[in-house]
Amino acid sequence: MDNWRLSQRFAIKTRAASWTACFTDLETPPSNMQTLLLVVLLGCLATVFAAPADRVRWCVTSDRELAKCTALAAKAPVFSCVRKDNALSCIIAIRAGEADAITLDGGDIYTAGLNNYNLQPIIAEDYGITSDTCYYAVAVAKKGTQFGFKQLQGKKSCHTGLGKSAGWNIPIGTLVSMGLIQWEGIEDRPVEEAVSDYFSSSCVPGATPGTKLCQLCRADCSKSHSEPYYDYSGAFQCLKDGAGDVAFVKHLTVPEAEKDNYELLCDDNRREPIDNYKSCHLLRAPAHAVVSRKDKQLADLIWNSINSVQSSQEFNLFSSEAYAPTKNLMFKDSTVKLVQLPANTDSSLYLGAKYLSIVRSLKKEQTNPASTAIKWCAVGHAEKSKCDTWSINSLVDVTTAIECQTAATVDECLKKIMHQEADAMAVDGGQVYTAGKCGLVPAMVEQYNLELCNAPGAKASSYYAVAVVKKSSGLTWETLKGNRSCHTGFGRTAGWNVPMGQIHKDTGDCDFTKFFSSGCAPGADPSSSFCTQCAGSGKTVGDGSKCKASADEQYYGYAGAFKCLVDGAGDVAFIKHTIVPENTDVNHDDYRLICPGGKRVPVSDYASCHLAVVPAHAVVTRPEIRSEVVRILLAQQARFGSSVSDGSFSLFKSKSGKNLLFKDSTKCLQEVPADQSYDRFLGTKYMNTMSSLRQCSDSTPDLEKSCTFHSCQETN
Repeated sequence: MDNWRLSQRFAIKTRAASWTACFTDLETPPSNMQTLLLVVLLGCLATVFAAPADRVRWCVTSDRELAKCTALAAKAPVFSCVRKDNALSCIIAIRAGEADAITLDGGDIYTAGLNNYNLQPIIAEDYGITSDTCYYAVAVAKKGTQFGFKQLQGKKSCHTGLGKSAGWNIPIGTLVSMGLIQWEGIEDRPVEEAVSDYFSSSCVPGATPGTKLCQLCRADCSKSHSEPYYDYSGAFQCLKDGAGDVAFVKHLTVPEAEKDNYELLCDDNRREPIDNYKSCHLLRAPAHAVVSRKDKQLADLIWNSINSVQSSQEFNLFSSEAYAPTKNLMFKDSTVKLVQLPANTDSSLYLGAKYLSIVRSLKKEQTNPASTAIKWCAVGHAEKSKCDTWSINSLVDVTTAIECQTAATVDECLKKIMHQEADAMAVDGGQVYTAGKCGLVPAMVEQYNLELCNAPGAKASSYYAVAVVKKSSGLTWETLKGNRSCHTGFGRTAGWNVPMGQIHKDTGDCDFTKFFSSGCAPGADPSSSFCTQCAGSGKTVGDGSKCKASADEQYYGYAGAFKCLVDGAGDVAFIKHTIVPENTDVNHDDYRLICPGGKRVPVSDYASCHLAVVPAHAVVTRPEIRSEVVRILLAQQARFGSSVSDGSFSLFKSKSGKNLLFKDSTKCLQEVPADQSYDRFLGTKYMNTMSSLRQCSDSTPDLEKSCTFHSCQETN
């Protein structure tokens, strides 16, 4: 493994690219422009000129951790060590180019991902069969003590550190959400004050010295190993010493030999043995991860260097025995191996929406979490134009207003929703699947039957996924191979997931380019044969819209896929059953439906000839703002819904295209029950179809790959 050559390439690239990278927007920019320029220039100089060409500089936060890092560097000279006082100082040093990497827990990964620092997780700890790249946040008490999780008020508490996942964010977030800790938000008072009032005394390393939150600590109450009660082992020692009544730690913290002396406190007030963490925990959280600057070559250098040590076994990365009594130096001692994260995984994708909602609810900077408007995400110019019109019309009532964000693709919109840059959008079932894998939730569903709009408990709408061919072609399902295909979009339900799932079931082959000679599947790899038949926007010069998954591509969506067939760019179109009848520009009898088994029927016979019955499109959002999105959308459709007939703005009509923001066939939006998860919304049949198709890696969007690297945000 030639780390030297890799590091040389990295050094040349990073010095050229750092000038651009360090101009990332600041989370809290200075008000004076000269000050801003000075900050940026100093940061750039540090980043460009401080980075050595042949070293991975690991940031450590204690003398014992420095000793372990130095021992690693002696075995693997590619490493060197940078000593800082705490994790935040390391984050700042990495941002400034004075260091390259550090392992952080979820709370610090969240901080590192903010625009001020713009770092990203690149390598995750894997804890083996107990939890893989996740861990369970648990509450531990001594056996024989007579209290449950709901009776913690007035008790003494031991925490791993302020802002850390298992020790602070998850337990405090849980206590607040259950109403056990009374806190109305930062406008009321800092959450630390509410916690101080709840527990009689605590050790929360990183809290303000001299306060009740530091009362039980043994040393300086700092968020570093200089405080004996810091981190998992420290919080457990706090409990073991009798300083505290409860310790908030991870599931692997209690030593094997001592498990019989302790119990888990479940949030339903049960107690369970220590090994029963899978049925008694507060949350399943993402594993600790190595973070660095956003640079692929730097990430590759760090991974290749650390993986070389991991593979050689000449140095035990996951043992701190030589530096006792301190544990978890550089990496958690419970780590079994390190695994590389998918490319372009950022902190939001890694942490997941459930965990992010907890962190954000407790962060001081969230001074106004309740917005008077929701930010709708539009894909492409045509949707943005309709959204802007909607926004202007919505301003009559500022308490239910709409603001608009835009992105090039649905997946980019989903990322914006996760990042809080947008709040909601309507997507098809395949995209509900991806959104659900990323921790988002369905809030409202499109209803296509007007009679069911006011029916309490009405069944959610569905539609038929069909395959349409020209009558004159003579094509059947059995003779499709070798022909050209028109798809609504890569990863879309009727246009991709259902037909390709069926083809995969029939052939067992994931390489669909062997089945269709060419096609148009907007959103596919631009170099693939599934982009060759796409038409773009129709511009003759400089058209960057070809094969883009937006309305700017003429063959995108249901109407676009049918147009692809009508224009002769494809031989079969995979769409929904209403599209041909809705199109008044063609003779409906010129087209036929085909289905497995050889049948060819008129387009009106979709009930007897279809590929699948699939769920309606749904509005997805973050779980913590679901109720607000529902409230505002109900108000908006009361003003702009299907009953509008005076020529003013209509939510479910598209003047400059088709199916913009919502499907034009939508009659109303209906609330999805708050307790209905994305998989229950999609249904067992569709989930099975998706699970089968996901055996084909090329059919899994990059966003979904990042979100499903671990399953912490899916199963708790």
